[in-house]
Amino acid sequence: MDPMSETLPPCPACACEYTYEMGELLVCPECAHEWSPAEEAEAAAENVVKDAVGNVLADGDTVSIVKTMKVKGSPQDLKIGTKVRNIRLISPVNGHDIDAKVDGFGPMKLKSSIVKKA
Repeated sequence: MDPMSETLPPCPACACEYTYEMGELLVCPECAHEWSPAEEAEAAAENVVKDAVGNVLADGDTVSIVKTMKVKGSPQDLKIGTKVRNIRLISPVNGHDIDAKVDGFGPMKLKSSIVKKA
């Protein structure tokens, strides 16, 4: 197999296109970043956030609440069907993996298991 026909991914640290293989690792000649393509793919697969029905969520999506919930410190409940626009995915904090601003409630963290992609 011709080594020039292989296309290696760009460096995830600096986006340099001139990466090369060194054993099991890929190396960037510009910033010296080393990474394993298998570990990177595995980490990307683990960070996928899905809603209550299995749709993959992304930053900026609009979702709706799938069940009415009590909100700590608020006299009103978060009703089923409430639309939440422009969500931001975060590292899970006590199971909450979405950061959002909900109309009438303000900023709050939500669990992906209680939302559905709109």
